[in-house]
Amino acid sequence: MNSKPVDLPSDLASAYMALLAEREALQAERDVAVADAANWQAEAANAQAMLSDNEALIAHLELRIERLKRELYGQRSERTARLIEQLELQLEDLVTSATEDGLAAAAAAAKTQSVRSFTRKRPVRKPWPENIERERVVIEPPTACACCGGSRLSKLGEDVTGTLEEIPRRFKVIETVREKFTCRDCEAITQPPAPFHVTPRGFIGPQLLATILFDKFGMHIPLNRQSTRFRCEGIDMPISTLADQVGHGTFALMPLFKLIEAHVFAAERLHGDDTTIRVLAKSKCTTGRIWTYVRHDQPFGGAAPPAAVYYASSDRRGEHPPKHLSRFGGVLQVDCYSGFNPLFDPKRKEQPITPAFCFAHARRGFFELADVEKNAREGKRNGKPISPTALQAVKRIDALFDIERAINGQTAAERRAVRQEKSKPLFDDMHEWLLRERGTFSRSSDVLKPMNYMLSRWADFARFLDDGRICLTNNAAERALRGVALGRRAWTFAGSQRGADRAAVMLTSITTCRLNDVDPKAWLADVLARISDLPSSRLHELLPWEWKNLRDAEKLAGQQTAAA
Repeated sequence: MNSKPVDLPSDLASAYMALLAEREALQAERDVAVADAANWQAEAANAQAMLSDNEALIAHLELRIERLKRELYGQRSERTARLIEQLELQLEDLVTSATEDGLAAAAAAAKTQSVRSFTRKRPVRKPWPENIERERVVIEPPTACACCGGSRLSKLGEDVTGTLEEIPRRFKVIETVREKFTCRDCEAITQPPAPFHVTPRGFIGPQLLATILFDKFGMHIPLNRQSTRFRCEGIDMPISTLADQVGHGTFALMPLFKLIEAHVFAAERLHGDDTTIRVLAKSKCTTGRIWTYVRHDQPFGGAAPPAAVYYASSDRRGEHPPKHLSRFGGVLQVDCYSGFNPLFDPKRKEQPITPAFCFAHARRGFFELADVEKNAREGKRNGKPISPTALQAVKRIDALFDIERAINGQTAAERRAVRQEKSKPLFDDMHEWLLRERGTFSRSSDVLKPMNYMLSRWADFARFLDDGRICLTNNAAERALRGVALGRRAWTFAGSQRGADRAAVMLTSITTCRLNDVDPKAWLADVLARISDLPSSRLHELLPWEWKNLRDAEKLAGQQTAAA
């Protein structure tokens, strides 16, 4: 309110009242401006929260689409696994940002009276497992009515809020008492036998030992970190003590390693591969190898349970594969490492092994020359133009993969029939096309290397057409080595060659459990508790697939008994 000079009061009291009215009007205008600013800030915060929520939802849907595509069609290219990992990291960041923006929107809306806070639509939470420990906390009910103060209250019902909480790992000492008795007639002393310990003169139970072994070899947590965690939980467990228990545990599992090894090499077809590990030696680390051979008959309808066996070596010399596979005679799916060549010699004293090479390795050479996204990223620096020939080769190989996805899990005879009908014409046409295209390139051309890689081994690549047991890729072995490739970043190196051998024994057990849908930690705890009392004739009952069948049968019998 602005007063004109002619309107100003003549007396002091009227002037004072006019001044107060002017100040009140100005304050009201300021309050309106502040409220408008708060409303605009709340609206902006709501808009930002809504945008963040939409971005998180889009990332979540993209991740689900890629996972569903992979389940439906299998791994389409080398980028698929990386894309899923990138989407998971992106989703993690976007959901965190959406939560922060939602809280900021709620705080901004609380300062206003007319703007409602944006509320995120959260995914439906899966129910907690039925066997999880539950604690019921009842809040003290009111004793009088909050409205009238009456004491005649009657319960209508209750609302239950479930909160997942963590209880720190608990340890207990089991004291087993063996009472001694003496005979009054002959004075002989009678006492029950000592209880079984997982390790000689041991003081660690099977469940704790299974945890130590699984954390070290399954979750790749070195013993020094485990020792630190035990110390934080109030248990003094030095590295030397943990290492001693690991040695006892791996020694106890050696009979099962032998049984798994025999089962793997009794297969008609194997996948084989290796990866590097660092092995601590005198004054330096050497580059050693972890080798794996995987039996996986399910792609061609085989009934034998899957299993994997691992070996360790200090180098990659060609003497190791013949030593590993001295008892095997069948089809071996590998990459084109020359160390396997003596196994394929028809004059080999032992039964010669039939090679089948991996199309994923062959495709990778072309794919690197046809990776559009990579070349787009590196175009300003050292990116090379896309090779049309390499791109065409990738498409031709992908057409073979499309046929394989449709026949995965069928019998070997059914797979061979489909391959003869659909894959053989495409494969023969690709052979003629590669020969024709190779003549148009100079010796220095990059695309000539993947071409020669396939053409020089064409008969071994073509073997899948006449044998339905053979897969197009060696991905089963590569998946078995993925944990080693990821875990070596955590444990850095193996302490010695014997340490690498010990890791191979434990990886054999843990990976075989995972291949058979068995919880490795539960299996280890049960096996370590029973293996010493079980006769050799029943040792096969502890193999992961047999162990699972027995547990399933016991669970089914218990359900039937409860139903009766």
